[in-house]
Amino acid sequence: MTLLPDFRLETYFSRWEFTARHHLTASDAQTMTMAELLAMADDADRTAWDTLSLGYTETFGDPALRQAIAEMYTYAEADDVICFAGAEEGLYLAMHALLGPDDHAVVITPNYQAAETVPLALCPVTGVALDPERDWALDLDAVAAAIRPTTRVVSVNFPNNPTGKVIDAADFARLARMCDDRGIHLFSDEVYRGLELDPSRRLPQAADLSERALSLNVTSKALGLPGLRIGWITCRDRELRSRLERAKHYTTICNSAPSEILARIALKARDRILDRNRAIIAGNLPAFESFFAEFDDLFDWQAPDGGCVAYPRYRGRDGVERFCTELVEETGVLLLPASIYRSVLTDSPADRFRIGIGRRDPEPALDAFATWLRARR
Repeated sequence: MTLLPDFRLETYFSRWEFTARHHLTASDAQTMTMAELLAMADDADRTAWDTLSLGYTETFGDPALRQAIAEMYTYAEADDVICFAGAEEGLYLAMHALLGPDDHAVVITPNYQAAETVPLALCPVTGVALDPERDWALDLDAVAAAIRPTTRVVSVNFPNNPTGKVIDAADFARLARMCDDRGIHLFSDEVYRGLELDPSRRLPQAADLSERALSLNVTSKALGLPGLRIGWITCRDRELRSRLERAKHYTTICNSAPSEILARIALKARDRILDRNRAIIAGNLPAFESFFAEFDDLFDWQAPDGGCVAYPRYRGRDGVERFCTELVEETGVLLLPASIYRSVLTDSPADRFRIGIGRRDPEPALDAFATWLRARR
């Protein structure tokens, strides 16, 4: 296994995720029970669930699941899909399939840590930072300037984790053309796609824009089903897809058979699930707006364009790291401080924290948070 640094987010979560009273930094939308999901199954999938044999499954993924995934795309077919045990396995294996020591990658920051550290363990990497002073804008000229003759991958994530930024569709298409013109693979993390506050801003999927592009997605985030551990990459480059399969032989080999059927049910019902999750986010936003309005001397708040996380600025003199530590220790309210998203490639804002807005009933956590802040004044 390639030597990698500690995964800061997971290390932090191993201490607090299941012990903090209020998980106010969750990155996934509201989940559902097994009964709720099974109630969405059609007759064929319910029969498949009831008669499931718990043997090995196909490395590429269940054919019916791959077909359900392919139907989310305009140009991809089921053969263009390979499934993984979550998005992280897909990201990890894709970088190993695409990059070697003589190659180069460009990564947008801030981002999920593995998007930076996995390629960094394989080759030189250049970071291009979203600009927090311009609504987290992406400078495409800066991306072009970062590209070298050896660049093999440009890695992006929209809606972005942790900022919630969604760039313009025209800019995303320009980015895909830029990569195609240079023979570069665009690796697009699309795990929050479907949770845009304004659905008209939903970006096309990279795999529909380019035969070389890779679209990464998962049941965990927008659908709120992380317990299934089913992710996938869609890519119309069949030779690359074959390399991903051979890489998977060294990790999970195949996916969980029960999870594949449950994922199939969820994807067929995805419009209903996404409608529900967007409604939860929209219903939560007034509570967050009211909270941050009361404490506008301490925070700069902006709702995300998409996804279910936001990245407000903390303006207190004690600094965001101490602030988040004392908050969780004294009240049990869990946030993620800026150090979790620190980049070694670009300058990173040191005054931000991630807050989750996709779970039902955030009021108890916000009330505990507000009570603590009022006592400190």
